[in-house]
Amino acid sequence: MICETGVPRGGAGSFATGGNLIGLLARLRDVRLIRYGLASVGALAVDMGSFLLLLAIGMISPLAAAAGYSLGIVVHWVLSSRTVFQDTVAVKGEGRGCQKALFVGSALVGLALTTAIVWAGDHSGIDPRAAKVAAIAASFIVTYLLRKTIVFGRATGR
Repeated sequence: MICETGVPRGGAGSFATGGNLIGLLARLRDVRLIRYGLASVGALAVDMGSFLLLLAIGMISPLAAAAGYSLGIVVHWVLSSRTVFQDTVAVKGEGRGCQKALFVGSALVGLALTTAIVWAGDHSGIDPRAAKVAAIAASFIVTYLLRKTIVFGRATGR
């Protein structure tokens, strides 16, 4: 679902009928992929900041990538469960625990992908930072699809 506000489309004040940019921005706020992208930016800031810091102190690049990604996972759960998929977060209890486990599972898929891409890039003579950028793009796509369809799918115990 693209727009979850319940605001009728095409009504007075809508962008489509000559409304203002603020109305369009309000509707865009409710687009799940955009919210996921913004949550990912927050998690990415933690991930990349940690990765660069760990590289600077001499950690090997695959381990630095894994550590940074792991810290980003925690941030992503908080942001995703509260701002992106808040309408499909399981209630507290067993359902929520299962959902967290699925989230961690999706993160581990992203972690393995990230680590493998950075390792392959590093061993191919590619700057680890460039390899990390490629890994970010691949991980974003894969984890979004897993989280949208499996982790926060409507049948996850709500």
